[in-house]
Amino acid sequence: MGDVSIKRALLSVSDKSGLVDLGKALAAKGVELVSTGGTAKALREAGLEVKDVSDLTGFPEMMDGRVKTLHPMVHGGLLAVRDNPEHAAAMEEHAIGAIDLVVVNLYPFEATVAKGAERDEIIENIDIGGPSMVRSAAKNHQYVTIVTDPADYGTLVGELEANGATSLDFRRKCAAKAFAATAAYDSMISQWFGFADQQQTFPDFLAVNGKAPVELRYGENPHQKAALYTPVGPHGKGIAQAEQLQGKELSYNNYNDADAALELCAEFAGGEPAVVIVKHANPCGVAQSSSLIEAWNEALACDSVSAFGGIVAVNTELDGETARAICEIFTEVVIAPSVSDEAREAFAKKKNLRLLVTGDLPDPRRGGLLVKPITGGLLVQTRDNGAISEADLKVVTKREPTEQELKDCLFAWTVARHVKSNAIVYAKDGATAGIGAGQMNRRDSSRIAAIKAAEAAEKYGWDQSRAVGSAVASDAFFPFADGLLAAAEAGATAIIQPGGSIRDEEVIAAADEKGLAMVFTGMRHFRH
Repeated sequence: MGDVSIKRALLSVSDKSGLVDLGKALAAKGVELVSTGGTAKALREAGLEVKDVSDLTGFPEMMDGRVKTLHPMVHGGLLAVRDNPEHAAAMEEHAIGAIDLVVVNLYPFEATVAKGAERDEIIENIDIGGPSMVRSAAKNHQYVTIVTDPADYGTLVGELEANGATSLDFRRKCAAKAFAATAAYDSMISQWFGFADQQQTFPDFLAVNGKAPVELRYGENPHQKAALYTPVGPHGKGIAQAEQLQGKELSYNNYNDADAALELCAEFAGGEPAVVIVKHANPCGVAQSSSLIEAWNEALACDSVSAFGGIVAVNTELDGETARAICEIFTEVVIAPSVSDEAREAFAKKKNLRLLVTGDLPDPRRGGLLVKPITGGLLVQTRDNGAISEADLKVVTKREPTEQELKDCLFAWTVARHVKSNAIVYAKDGATAGIGAGQMNRRDSSRIAAIKAAEAAEKYGWDQSRAVGSAVASDAFFPFADGLLAAAEAGATAIIQPGGSIRDEEVIAAADEKGLAMVFTGMRHFRH
């Protein structure tokens, strides 16, 4: 089966964009238009002749429009195999006319949920007849053209202008798109019932889907393929929705690293100016200060070597002075809620630098699920949105932390939860002094962080490492005292950690012996 001419079309759409122009183009080709409700009204108001579905079925629309297209006169006209003698005989016996084109988009279920509608209104926006027609037409795409996306109207009209018919290739593409549309639609409904209506954390069926893929140059490595999908249904806004003002297209690694930078930067939303520098999804410098330029200088000083080719995120409007300072080193991506004209002018000189504007920062305490594929399955967990405050801390050493040590402990803890385990973060005066990430034991992470702090002191000609007098955060408990002792050797004076080890007493004793102040959070933040 090749080209199929269109003599009758059934149009029933909730999204009326492009409808009238399509109706006029079809009518100009002599296509009979059949429609329902608001779609028929819109076409008639444009001066087009339209037949009601009820004229086709012999039954009026009933039950508040719930039953109008669910009828053999409709689905027989869609599902009939045109060159099957038995199907043709059934059509003739029951006076079923063929329907060659179906243009349908579904009730706005997603938009209804997103606006916070009551349950009854949400239920009413579950489309039944629409998906049934879409599936019938898509199944019979050998003979029937199904269009579910207004973006395809132009292609449809182009096919008719060129050939007076639709090609099999076009119909197959439309059928694939149609089944994807109904699958996504049903998945949104099932997830709403599971998560919102039934308040289930893990529904019996979990749909993980996305739409509008953007094909990326490659994946983590050049031999891998990659694409970015955006979620179907209500979702938070982040890097995927950011506006790119300039620079090369984002790579797979850029997206991953930029997401890590934005998530950490969101921890400081509404606070003093903060700068986050990320490399390979790990922060390598974080600082908060009275001005953005000071925060940049402090963040960069933590590990200027790793910052080369990194990702920078800020929690407030990016000003010209800070932008010019960022431009002094090679930076892959810069992310900000907004960017001043002066900053844009500075970045314009770095044509390959990717500049992203996010608007509002995401809520770091939002809910949701994280999904990780493994061989033969999916690991699913709730987001790590747990939080602590100063009131949650338990002092376990003889010496209590000073007010500044406590402030540095909480700052280091905020950063540590975004560092790959095993994570150790030294912080002093609102800036990271050294970060140890992703090591197989906590002692090595502690030593690496101290080494980075010492290297920074040597590079900048400081009298001593900023690890001296710092607070140290550990994302999980110290299983032995060695990691804590390494921090003490580097000059740290305060420790924040979850606690909970069978050797807690041994670790506390070691802290007391070194004169350290230590607090327990009771909450772990592994990040694998």
